[in-house]
Amino acid sequence: MQRPKHTILIVLQAALLFVVFNPSEWIVHAQAPIPAKFDGFVYQNRPATPDSIVIEAFFDPVCPDSRDSWPPLKRALEHYAPRLSLIVHPFALPYHDNAFVTSRALHIVNELNSSDTYPLLELFFQHQERFYNQQTRNMSRASIVNQIVKFVTKAFGNSYYSAVEAGFNDRQTDLTTRVSFKYGCSRGVLGTPFFFVNGFPLPDAGSAIDYKGWRSIIDPLISEKSLKREDLKPMHFFL
Repeated sequence: MQRPKHTILIVLQAALLFVVFNPSEWIVHAQAPIPAKFDGFVYQNRPATPDSIVIEAFFDPVCPDSRDSWPPLKRALEHYAPRLSLIVHPFALPYHDNAFVTSRALHIVNELNSSDTYPLLELFFQHQERFYNQQTRNMSRASIVNQIVKFVTKAFGNSYYSAVEAGFNDRQTDLTTRVSFKYGCSRGVLGTPFFFVNGFPLPDAGSAIDYKGWRSIIDPLISEKSLKREDLKPMHFFL
């Protein structure tokens, strides 16, 4: 979902004032700590190869546009398998009250069993309304966390309860979720969904791409790779 234009202007104005009045502070703190591993969740443990077309998707688990963008992207991944490699980066939009806690749940589950990360993301998309601002406005943060722990446990079994609960008490999962947000900011992400293909951003950030749209993006890249392979084939001369 795109950030409202007035919110973007306020953020930019605040950043400009900070630079003007605190130039030395800006220099010292501009560089975020480098994480120990690359951010994000690899789809179906399908890492990129030299022949892969790599898609990076920035999703907010409680963003309706992120939810709507997932089915056509998943269909494209199935159609082009194994040529496509996907990494999803959770990007918690600040105006979605429960974006950070649901993103944190994804990180916790990914550490417990990476095979359950995408099923959990899909469950958040399917039951998104339970975690909208209006539905949880009278709940405490602790109550929302408890609701999510039960939500995950119901989906994946009782053995998850204590592990997920402990995950929310682990400072590291909080920091890892912050890294995801900072990483998105470092790439210029302002809303969700936001897509990069082979490192280059796609236009119309904040809007879902349908299956036909993905075909129009990927088909030319597949054709270009095929042509390059033909060019590299050895030539045989017959006398």
